[in-house]
Amino acid sequence: MPTSLTDYRALLRIPGALGPLLASALGRFPIAMLGLATLFYVQLSYGTFAWAGFVAAAALIGESAGSVVQGRIIDRLGATRPLLAVSVIFAMAGTALVLAIESRLGLAPLVITALVLGLSTPALPGTSRALWAHLVPPGSGREAAYTYEAVSLEVFFILGPAFAAGLVTLPWAGTGLTVAVAMMLLGAVTFALTGTVRGRRPTATSASSGWGALTSPGMRVVTLTALGFGAVIGVVEVGVPAVATEAGRPVLAGVLLAGWSIASVLAGLLYGLRPWPRALHHRLPALLGALGLGVAAMAAAPDLLWLTVAMLVAGCTITPQATAHSMAVELAAPAGTATEAFGWVITAVTLGLAGGQALGGALVEAYGPASAFLAGAAAAVAVAALVALLRASLAPERQPNRPVIPAAEPCER
Repeated sequence: MPTSLTDYRALLRIPGALGPLLASALGRFPIAMLGLATLFYVQLSYGTFAWAGFVAAAALIGESAGSVVQGRIIDRLGATRPLLAVSVIFAMAGTALVLAIESRLGLAPLVITALVLGLSTPALPGTSRALWAHLVPPGSGREAAYTYEAVSLEVFFILGPAFAAGLVTLPWAGTGLTVAVAMMLLGAVTFALTGTVRGRRPTATSASSGWGALTSPGMRVVTLTALGFGAVIGVVEVGVPAVATEAGRPVLAGVLLAGWSIASVLAGLLYGLRPWPRALHHRLPALLGALGLGVAAMAAAPDLLWLTVAMLVAGCTITPQATAHSMAVELAAPAGTATEAFGWVITAVTLGLAGGQALGGALVEAYGPASAFLAGAAAAVAVAALVALLRASLAPERQPNRPVIPAAEPCER
C-alpha cells in the first residue's frame, strides 16, 4: 500500500515513539562525521594523509563488523543493556584515540584504537529501524517509518561531513572527533534508557545456525543487493571529485554530491506515495538496475552540465532503495533477528562503499573518471541481473515472517 503524507505525520503521534526517535537522531547524526573528523585530526596532527586514511579505514572496518555482532546480541537480550555496555567501551576507545594522537604514538596503536572505536560504535541505525516493527503495524505507516529512517540518514550524511569540516577550523584539531563521540554517546544512552526501548522484549529467534539472519535465502539476496548498491555509491563518490578536479573546479564536487543527496531525499519521499514496482522482489533489482543506468549516463556526459543532470536523475533511486532494503529485511529476516539483519545490510553497504572507492580510485588514476563510472554501472547492472534471477527467494509467499492465513473450512451442506 502506498504511503501518504498523513502516514509521515502520524509517526510523531505514535505512543512511545517520540523519545527514541529524537534520541536516535542525535546519536546517528555524527555517524558520517566520525570517519572524516578522525581523518582530519590525524592528518593535521601528523601531517600525513596516508596515516589518516589507514586510521579512518580501521574505524570503518570495525563499524562494519560491530553492527552485525551488536545486532545479534541486541536481538537476544534487548537493546538497553548491550547499548549501555558498548557505550562505555566506545567512550573509553574515543578517549584512548584522542590520547594516542595527542601523544603522537605510532601508526599501529592508532589503527588498533580506531578499530576498537568502530567495533564499539553503538548500533543505533539497525536498532532504531528494528524498533519500528514493534511500534507500527504492517502497512503504509511502517513503510513511512522506514522511509523516514532512510531519509534521515541521507540528511545526516549531507550535514555531518559539513559540520566536521567546520569544526576543523577551531584551534584544536580534535574538536570534531570529540563532539562526534559525545553526541553518539548521548544519543545511544538516551535511546537505551527510554521507556519504549526498556520495555521491548526480545523475540524468540527462528535462526537455526551460526549464520543467524543469513540462514534465510531472502536475507542473502538483500545483503547482495546492498553490497552492489554500496559499490556503485563508492565509485560515484570518487569519480565526481575527479571530474570536478579535471575541470579545474574541485570545490564543485561537494556541491554535486550534496545535490545528489538532496535529490535522493526528495525522490524518496515522493516515491513512497506511489512506489513502483509494487512487489519488493521486483523492486530491488529494478531500482539497482536504474541506478546503474544513471551512472552509465554520467560516464557518457560530454560536460559538467550533463553530468549534473545525469547524476541528479541517478540520485533519485538512492533513498527508495534504502527504504526497500528495510522493507525486504522485515519480510526475509528469520524471527528474532531483525537488528542483526539490519546490521548485515549496513555492513554490506559499507563494504561495498569501500570496494567501490578503491576500484574507482584505481580506475580514475589509470584511465580517467568515465572508466570508473562505467565500472560502477556494470557492477550495478550485473548485481541487479543476479538479484532478478534469485528474486523468487524474496517473493512474499517464501518469507518466514509472512502471516499464515488458514484455509477456509469447507461449507456444510
